Amino acid sequence: MASEATTETTVHTETGVPGGEAHGGGGNFPPFDSSTFPSQLLWLAIMFGLFYYLMSKVALPRIAGILEDREDRIAGDLAEADRLKRETDEAIAAYEQALAEARNKAHSIARTNREKLEAEVEAKRTAAEDKLNQKLAEADARISEIKEAALKEVDGIAAETAEEIVASLIGAKVSKAELDKAVAAGMAR
Repeated sequence: MASEATTETTVHTETGVPGGEAHGGGGNFPPFDSSTFPSQLLWLAIMFGLFYYLMSKVALPRIAGILEDREDRIAGDLAEADRLKRETDEAIAAYEQALAEARNKAHSIARTNREKLEAEVEAKRTAAEDKLNQKLAEADARISEIKEAALKEVDGIAAETAEEIVASLIGAKVSKAELDKAVAAGMAR
């Protein structure tokens, strides 16, 4: 039995727990032990001071620098965006002005071309009308000539027709002079 107790003590010594307290002994949990409060408060103050010093001298300046860099970058990006927006607005205004000028120029060209074409069409129409009027005048003159020639022949035709009618009605031939005199008297009426 003595050998068993030695082994048990050795095991407990290796784990760092006093002999009888290894299996749920009666000791208090160290942070709740009132006899260790002053040393715990001292170490709490030291660690708080050390963390406060590290935070104020190392971490917070880095974070402040990062935030300042971000703020500067954001401000720069906003300024750049504003500059680009102004340039875009200016480009749009220039584009719209150029577009309006192009439209006006196109309307002007179209109007000039329309007027030019209208003038050409009017000139061609006038030339065609003049040609037609000339041809009409020539045709009228020709018709007048044909009419006069036909009217001159009407006397002859009328005389021949009268000669034939008289010959068939009376059975006798009438002289040319008498026929011409009768036709002239009939035409005068």
